[in-house]
Amino acid sequence: MKIFFIDHRLGLILISLLMIASLPGCNHHQKPSSKNEFTNKSNYVSKVWKSDNEDGTYTNPIIHADYSDPDVIRVGDDYFMTASSFNSSPALPILHSKDLVNWQIVNHALKRLSPNEFFNIPQHGKGVWAPCIRFHNNEYYIYWGDPDHGVFMVKTTNPFNEWEAPVLVMKGKGIIDPSPLWDSDGKMYMATAWAGSRSGINSVLTIWPLKNDGTEVIGEGKHIFDGHDHHHTIEGPKLYKKGDYYYIFAPAGGVTNGWQTVLRSKNIYGPYEEKIVMAQGTSSTNGPHQGAWVETQTGESWFLHFQDKGVYGRIIHLQPVNWINDWPVIGIDKDNDGCGEPVTVFKKPNVGKTWPVCSPQEDDEFNSDTLGLQWQWAANSNLKWSVLIRNQGYLRLLAYPKTEVNQRLWDVPNLLLQKFPAPSFKATTKVKLTLEWEIWQGKKAGLMISGNDYSYLSISKDETGYLISQVVCLDANNGGVEKTIVSARLTKNEVFLRVNVSGPDAECNFSYSEDGENYFPIGITHKAKPELWIGAKVGLFCTAEPGFRMGGYADFDWFVIN
Repeated sequence: MKIFFIDHRLGLILISLLMIASLPGCNHHQKPSSKNEFTNKSNYVSKVWKSDNEDGTYTNPIIHADYSDPDVIRVGDDYFMTASSFNSSPALPILHSKDLVNWQIVNHALKRLSPNEFFNIPQHGKGVWAPCIRFHNNEYYIYWGDPDHGVFMVKTTNPFNEWEAPVLVMKGKGIIDPSPLWDSDGKMYMATAWAGSRSGINSVLTIWPLKNDGTEVIGEGKHIFDGHDHHHTIEGPKLYKKGDYYYIFAPAGGVTNGWQTVLRSKNIYGPYEEKIVMAQGTSSTNGPHQGAWVETQTGESWFLHFQDKGVYGRIIHLQPVNWINDWPVIGIDKDNDGCGEPVTVFKKPNVGKTWPVCSPQEDDEFNSDTLGLQWQWAANSNLKWSVLIRNQGYLRLLAYPKTEVNQRLWDVPNLLLQKFPAPSFKATTKVKLTLEWEIWQGKKAGLMISGNDYSYLSISKDETGYLISQVVCLDANNGGVEKTIVSARLTKNEVFLRVNVSGPDAECNFSYSEDGENYFPIGITHKAKPELWIGAKVGLFCTAEPGFRMGGYADFDWFVIN
C-alpha cells in the first residue's frame, strides 16, 4: 500500500504530563499475621475510574476492566479475587481488597502457563478459564480449567508471595470451571462444567470426588444437573455449603443476555432444586451472572459478577444478597418474585471500618526491576524480550526478531499489554528508538491497541530518517494483514505517543509529539474490537523483521493513563 507523508501539522493539543509513579500492590511481600492482617500502605488511585463515592456508597461497576469470570474469598479481614487470564502471562491475577469495593493487583499465582512449549506463542482464547479460589487449612488454592489440557491447581500459604507449581488434577478436553468443596465429613468434591467446543457437550454440571489433598480426581463423575430445558449453556458452577444445603451458583443463558441460577440440595449428588435469583430486569446491566458469593465479617452476603461489555471486556459488579427461605436473592427484588436485578448505586459493604480508596494499577514509571502487575505478555514471557534494571528509569524492549517476514503483531508473543481501565481514557508514553550497526530495516517500536482488529502507532527509520506511522490490521483473527495508513517525518529518534479511547465503540485516535507539549493527530479513527473471550488491550512493543543483523532497542520512559 502506498505511504503518504504528512508535512503539515493537523492540530494542536496542549497537555501537562503528570508523572505518577506506578505504586505497588498492597504489601505483597508482607507475610500475614495470625489474623491475616494486611494493610494498604500505599494506594494507587485511577484518574479515569473510581467506584467508591466516598460518602458510604459505591457505583457499579466497581472495576471497569476485563476481569472475566471473577471468584472471591474472604480470609479474616482480607478479600482476594482472581479471574480468567486465558493465554496472557503472567496468569491468574490476584487482587486484594479490604471492603469489596476498592481493589489492587498484588500478585499473579501462575508465572508461566503450561505446557510451556504450547504457550510460548500466542494461543488466543485458550489457557486459564474461570478459576476458583478457596482457603482451607491455612492454605490458599486456585483451581482452573484449561479447555485443551484439563483441570489444574496451584496453592500457597501466602497469596502475596510465590505460589507452588501447578498440579494437573484431571487430564482431559473440555472439562472447565472447576469449583472444589471440602465437606464437613472430611471428603472433598469438585463441580465442573463442559465446553462444547472441546467435549462435544454443554449445559450439564458434574460432581467429581477428589483426594483429600485436592490433587487428584479419585472416581467417576456424576452429572447432577441438566440445563438443556430451562437453563441452556449453564456453566461456571461455584459450589458452597450453607446450613443443611449444598448450593451451586451457576450462570446460564450465555454471557451477553443470561441470568444467574442457583441450585440447592441436601445431598451433594442431588437432586437439586433450581431458581433464577438475578436477571437484568429493568436495569441496564446485561447478562448479570458468573461470579462469587462472599460473606463479610459482619455477616452480610454479597455477590461479585461480570457484565459483558464487548470491546471493554467483562467488567466487575458488586451486588447485595438477601437470604429468603434458604434461597439467595441477588441485587434488588423490585417485584418481590424472588429474582433480583443489578443495582447501580448502593451502600458499601459493612466490613467494620472505612478503608482508603484504591484501584487496580495502570501507570508505570519503570523505576523498579519488575514490571507493574497490570502488565501481561501475549504468551509465556522470555528474558530475551526486555531489560528492566532497578532505578534506571526506563523499560528497554529489545528489537526481538519475528519468526516470519511481515508477521502480524497478532502472532507475536512479545507484546506487553494491559486491560482497558475505563470507557474513556488517554494512554501516553515516551519512547526512544536506538538502532545498532546502522541496521534500520524492519525495526520498529510503538503504542498498540490490540484486538481482533488492531492498530498501532510506531517509530521506525528508513534511508532518509525517522518516521512515525499508523498501522491498522482488520480481521486479524481471520488472516487480515497489516496496512500502513499514513506516516510523518520525525526530526529525531525520540517521540511521545498517545492514544485517546472514548465512546461505547471504543474509538481510538492516535497523536504524537516531539516535545511532550504539542500533540498532532495522525491517521484515521480506529474502532477497537475485542478478541475471543476478552476485551481490547493497550500496550507497548518492539520488534524486528527476520533476516537482518540483530541489534536495536526501544527505551520507554514511562506509561501514563489519564
